[in-house]
Amino acid sequence: MNPWSHDAVFYHVYPLGLCGAPRRNKFSGSPHDRLGKLIPWFDQARRLGTNAVLLGPVMESGSHGYDVVDYFQVDRRLGDRSALLRVAAQARARGLRLVMDGVFHHVGREFWAFRDLREKNQGSRYKDWFHIDFNGRSPFQDPFSYQTWNGCHDLVKLNLSSPEVRNHLFEAVAAWIRDYGIDGLRLDAADRLDMRFVRDLAAWCRRLKPDFWLMGEVVKGPYGRWLKDGGLDSVTNYECYKGFYSSHNDENYYEIAYTLRHQFGEYGRNGSAGLYNFVDNHDVARVSTRLENPAHAYPLYCLLFTVPGVPAVYYGSEFALKADKSQRDDWPLRPALNLEQLRSNPRLFDLIRAITRLANLRAKLPALRRGDYGEIFLSHRRLVFSRRTPDQWLIVAVSAEREEMEQAVVFPEPINGRMVDLLNPGQEFAIRDGKANLAPLWPCWARVMEVRKEGG
Repeated sequence: MNPWSHDAVFYHVYPLGLCGAPRRNKFSGSPHDRLGKLIPWFDQARRLGTNAVLLGPVMESGSHGYDVVDYFQVDRRLGDRSALLRVAAQARARGLRLVMDGVFHHVGREFWAFRDLREKNQGSRYKDWFHIDFNGRSPFQDPFSYQTWNGCHDLVKLNLSSPEVRNHLFEAVAAWIRDYGIDGLRLDAADRLDMRFVRDLAAWCRRLKPDFWLMGEVVKGPYGRWLKDGGLDSVTNYECYKGFYSSHNDENYYEIAYTLRHQFGEYGRNGSAGLYNFVDNHDVARVSTRLENPAHAYPLYCLLFTVPGVPAVYYGSEFALKADKSQRDDWPLRPALNLEQLRSNPRLFDLIRAITRLANLRAKLPALRRGDYGEIFLSHRRLVFSRRTPDQWLIVAVSAEREEMEQAVVFPEPINGRMVDLLNPGQEFAIRDGKANLAPLWPCWARVMEVRKEGG
């Protein structure tokens, strides 16, 4: 895993939505400088305790950013190169790592090479950039058919085995690193990318910037094949994403515990890999909409920040915003927001304070960032586990109970000492002959305790 990403907490922003860009690009007129609207949100990210920003698509596109038109031009609805340079500089000035969205599986129908193909058909020198069948016809009545992403003919699949296509994409990434100083890429639809392309892209990026971080959007596991020979540092942890919310709605921590054991336990498939953990993003319903009990947001975020992996917060979700996904329209998930107006409502700050406490605690505790994982206790609404490095031993107890409970902790060895709660300062619990009793374990909250042995 990339060294700096061990210590990363991401703030995920979707610029076209947050900056209030029109849904459709008319490709006319001067660029609109909307990117500056991101800068106050960089301050929000720092206040929240995050130290990296995942920036959704910012290159020229037709609508939602994933239908790329030009990899070398900033989307005119957001601004131009100089605007993005300023924004990147502002992120660095705040100590934020900057990771951009790389959309390399497909492009939009207005992509310049595909537009040339539409005009010249078999006479286009770019016909080999795509997967074309000149014996077919597209739904748009092109005199050819073509491969797509997921049957969506607005998204034209690139031929990633073409040397010209690969060189074009690699040079675009080189320009982003050179011009904007980006620290990594999120590879959109990584599970649809040719593995040889991903490996070659990873080698190219790391030649340009040795600590460059590559995270792939992979919906279904097993994730290991992308993290080893695949050349990626991380992938989207959709397995935990589902377990985070449904374990609370179903009052069934066995689900998330099984996933964590399966991924990171003694015989887990992902070892210490830094999977990208999230509770919502630009493609799924806001977690405050998913959760049936709003109080469960607190143990949910406690899990997000204490289990293995790289945690991420989607912009605005710290304010407990609600939004659902529809079959036809994802824009409600990606709204323009007024930060000052949100921050003026004190009722929204309890969750923000909780997330900030968790993010700051994670930054202080190496075992939360690098420790192994071991399950200690499990019930329908409680989960106790350890995070351990050679120099630090933590016990995390998370509760989704409706009332205070007592919780026994049985250690794998007969130690004596105490557990000091670092999430809730001023509280500690004695350990005698490898046993301790937590009283109380509060409802819908957690304890993060450091084990301090006698004589240690």
